[in-house]
Amino acid sequence: MQTKDNLLRLLNQIDGRGYKAYKDIQGIYDFQEFELAIDYVQGDPFATPSRIRVVLDKQKTGIHNDLFDLRHKRVAVTDYLARVIRKNIDATYKRVKGSGKSGLLEMDFFGQKVLEKTAVSIDKARVEIRIEVGLPAAGRRVLSREAIKIFFDYLPRIVGKSIYKQFLNHKELASSVKLAEDQYYIRQYLQENKAVAFIANGAILPRISGISDKPMSKGVIPFKSPETMEVSLELPHKGTIKGMLIREGITLIVGGGYHGKSTLLNAIEMSVYNHIHGDGREYCITREDAMKIRAEDGRRVEEVDISLFINNLPNGMDTKRFSTDNASGSTSQAANIVEALEASSKLLLIDEDTSATNFMIRDARMKQLVHEDKEPITPFIDRVKQLYEKDSVSTVLVIGGSGDYFDVADQVIMMDEYRPIDKTKEAYDIAKTIGNSSPKKVMAYEKSYRKRKIMPITFKSQRNKLKVIARGLSTISYNKCDIDLKHVEQLIDSSQTRALAQILTNFSQKNNCQNLSLEEAIDELLILIEKDGLECLSTFRGHPGNLALPRKLEIIATINRFRQLKIRHD
Repeated sequence: MQTKDNLLRLLNQIDGRGYKAYKDIQGIYDFQEFELAIDYVQGDPFATPSRIRVVLDKQKTGIHNDLFDLRHKRVAVTDYLARVIRKNIDATYKRVKGSGKSGLLEMDFFGQKVLEKTAVSIDKARVEIRIEVGLPAAGRRVLSREAIKIFFDYLPRIVGKSIYKQFLNHKELASSVKLAEDQYYIRQYLQENKAVAFIANGAILPRISGISDKPMSKGVIPFKSPETMEVSLELPHKGTIKGMLIREGITLIVGGGYHGKSTLLNAIEMSVYNHIHGDGREYCITREDAMKIRAEDGRRVEEVDISLFINNLPNGMDTKRFSTDNASGSTSQAANIVEALEASSKLLLIDEDTSATNFMIRDARMKQLVHEDKEPITPFIDRVKQLYEKDSVSTVLVIGGSGDYFDVADQVIMMDEYRPIDKTKEAYDIAKTIGNSSPKKVMAYEKSYRKRKIMPITFKSQRNKLKVIARGLSTISYNKCDIDLKHVEQLIDSSQTRALAQILTNFSQKNNCQNLSLEEAIDELLILIEKDGLECLSTFRGHPGNLALPRKLEIIATINRFRQLKIRHD
């Protein structure tokens, strides 16, 4: 390890030289209060920024070990610290002069949800902060004076006021950990009480807009559970809290347009993640294996058994091993369900607005016009109850156009001006009185989805050249083959997408899925991540400070959308 004076001398020596002279400063430097590790130096001012780490003794922070002795608590601690550091970068740092990305100083972005990220790590001995820096240049000439400002002025001030014991807001930090413990308690409660979701009274469900995940603040109606669905929980820290419990089975969310049906479903869908204090959804919790299902015209499907829903296609295609480069609405929705079941999801979330109509239901008049022998689709309404009774797969379904689903529902929630009303009994009475316009045919149920295995050739790179790049939130380029993730709706952070790109790279390099099913291969990987941290996946030069852990379901969904995926038959 070198002294900070050595870094100062090196920077002065390379002033005005060509940009690649910055490579000379790569190394670890003792700043007394912390260590500065310059892990990777960019080769050009317009290239990906350089990566640095600030490492300090945990004792300097005053954070007690019992605040992060469990995984969910550690995630809360690192999330809080990273948010504070990023906030102080924004408040303190005045970007220095230079070309291209010169003077850039930033950390990963943190939104309304708490994700397991790599921006900050903590253990019993030390805290490590991962930051990206655009080393300053005039054209392609080193600007040492500006770099000295970053390393010797701004960086020590930002680190000091963010996490040193005397400046760290220990009360806020403890509050974040307590919230995480309460959220963990609710997740355990759902599991122990055969429930799929909890929505707290007083929750603010609407968001500002379709492009902002922040809570709406004006004219919003706080959530209030119907009395018949209300439960009271005694949380470890918050104390008594009441809210709506959605139990296992088939739950319908009904109501007129613009009354809040999709808003409630979105809150359930997004509550597979914890939310931060003040979000409005912090006490809204959904079981972690919930999967949003929709039609996805044009997606690639590889060797998926969709025979539970689709059979006897006129072109003779085998629906037990269904493959297509251009799925229709109904075949894509069937595949999405089967792939979720294959990944052990026990909760399907469906909105009729993003579903294939002919997949969801087929009324009596259409059955008279198009004989059943000519219709290969077994609609979801004929399978949803069987999925729960035979396989314990629950469904939460937004439905506005078909009362036929009343016959199979266990709970019916009507949204009326953003207020939920329990209409289960009334829906049952209507079903008995009016009857079903499309009498339900008793269908044989056979668990048809199987655990597929990936052929190693799937991730083989051409001529041993591999380039896997995450492009924003919704695209991964694998050797110029784009994987389209825009309809994987519970993928919420571009740092998750970067982690998915690293996971695909990992598969390519290690071929660790050769003798395992797709789910088994991912489970093995997640065990490794739990043991060694998300950093273990990284192929970055320098620290992996901008990764976030995706769920197993999003990892499997990514692989299923890879157009080079090949499945092996045993």
